[in-house]
Amino acid sequence: MLRMSKLTDYGLVLLTNLAQGGNPPVQTAHELAARSGVPVPTVSKILKELSKAGIVVSHRGRRGGYSLSRSPDQISVAAVVEALEGPVALTECSTTAGGCSLEPVCLAKGHWGPISRAIQRTLQRLPLSALGPHPRPVMLGRPPALAAPPSAPPTASITEMTTEMTR
Repeated sequence: MLRMSKLTDYGLVLLTNLAQGGNPPVQTAHELAARSGVPVPTVSKILKELSKAGIVVSHRGRRGGYSLSRSPDQISVAAVVEALEGPVALTECSTTAGGCSLEPVCLAKGHWGPISRAIQRTLQRLPLSALGPHPRPVMLGRPPALAAPPSAPPTASITEMTTEMTR
């Protein structure tokens, strides 16, 4: 079974909580833990990694905490996965040559790269805002950071995007 790690799952949960805007917009690790049900040490670890990747901003001081570095529409799920797990890839050979002892005789290796890239493209097109309680339509065709002007292509749901990806 293909599955993202629990830390990445929790990271997306924390970010969707931050994306809800809340009042105040800056939230502490303790507040996020209380809202999400993720233990405080895990929240702190995840926020540290997301801060290093530039996805969240750490605010120091008495009213300090964390906030998103940019709009949830401008943060892709791929960026979060990459920050917490590394490159999106199903197999070692789809990111680095020589990582598998079977590589010289593997007949399937040429297929894993395109499959991994299709998954990565789909996650890149999926903005954090689409994971909230009332997901907004997702723009197909361009990553969220490069969203098109109002004359953009039609929107699709997460289910439609997943169906498109598996074709």
